[in-house]
Amino acid sequence: MRILLVNHYAGSPAHGMEFRPYYLAREWVRAGHEVLIVAASYSHVRAVQPEMRGLPREEVIDGIRYRWLPTPHYGGNGVGRLRNILSFLRQLRGDAYRLTREFRPDAVIASSTYPMDVWVARKLARLAKAKLVYEVHDLWPLSLIELAGMSPRHPFAMLCGKAEADAYRDADRVVSMLPCVQEHMASRGLDLARLHIVPNGFAPEEWQGDSAPLGEALAAHLAAERAAGRVVVGYAGSMGLPNALDVLLDAAARLRETPISFVLVGSGHEAERLTRRAETEALARVRFFPPIPKAQIPTLLAQFDIAYIGWQRTPIYRFGIAPNKLIDYLMAGRAVLHSVEAGNDPVAEAGAGLTVAPEDPAAVAQGLRQLAALAPAEREAMGQRGRAFAMAHHAYPVLAERFIQALR
Repeated sequence: MRILLVNHYAGSPAHGMEFRPYYLAREWVRAGHEVLIVAASYSHVRAVQPEMRGLPREEVIDGIRYRWLPTPHYGGNGVGRLRNILSFLRQLRGDAYRLTREFRPDAVIASSTYPMDVWVARKLARLAKAKLVYEVHDLWPLSLIELAGMSPRHPFAMLCGKAEADAYRDADRVVSMLPCVQEHMASRGLDLARLHIVPNGFAPEEWQGDSAPLGEALAAHLAAERAAGRVVVGYAGSMGLPNALDVLLDAAARLRETPISFVLVGSGHEAERLTRRAETEALARVRFFPPIPKAQIPTLLAQFDIAYIGWQRTPIYRFGIAPNKLIDYLMAGRAVLHSVEAGNDPVAEAGAGLTVAPEDPAAVAQGLRQLAALAPAEREAMGQRGRAFAMAHHAYPVLAERFIQALR
């Protein structure tokens, strides 16, 4: 098949996030399909932006053809980001006839997080007489309304709502990363026979062989905590309000007299405040470290006895969760303490740890006590169940084939 994937924020190993388009496309290319990814030249989630000289540019990365459309820089979620989105969509629409004549796609996938790209993808699909696929990362505008407090009558929310309804009406297939969306999508007009669930994933080869060594300071701290006989509770990832790290610090305060050490690795809007809080409250067994290269993540996670992931209590999670961080924990074979209330719970499904209520420091502290009290072999067994679950349900070769079957 020839697959045209529209993803405003698509990245690659050379550029950084967003990785899902790259990993799916790489598997499709390995299976003999031809893939063209169209993305914006500037994205706030990329570590490195593609080099541009004012005109669209193409390059081939691991057999995947990328087409970068020049878009303006922006900061935050204001007018600048909207201008960036409109620039991308306008250029893609203007490129529609040339793209479809040259590439002749069999399937056009709209996958840009925001739903308005489906309007341009629909034009591309009609010109090429190809299948139109709408891939759902988050439920917009519902996520904006329930998480960001945007009014349902805000012009941007209404624009997203119109695009979402059009996507459910016109798409030949809808692929959702979230597993519990059936009721919502049906209420917005989708025939559920066209819905397919393809969750987040990981690349198996990144978990094979020896991973990169940790930096000296982080490695020395982990070695010292282990030598002192403490159970290491770890967190690796973004440090923002949705990650419920204040709850973890509240639990750490309750566990001062317990031989448990807390190691948090990452960055984000809340990192500085959380670090200051731990210092102010004299949480001596809580240490923060800056983010590390992706190649070091398997090495880091292997040093955790228990991996923590927490969520806020919010209704939007009734549609399910699909966090990459949790997949990393499962692949590392770690016992997981999961603080969540959601439509799905991969930790419980896999038998990979313990799930407790969100935003409840007492429950988190008690859950950590329970996991820490287990024999290392019992935690190891939990971790191995989690790894087997991830291999069966989240490996990109599996997900890419599931996506292709949906297209067929």
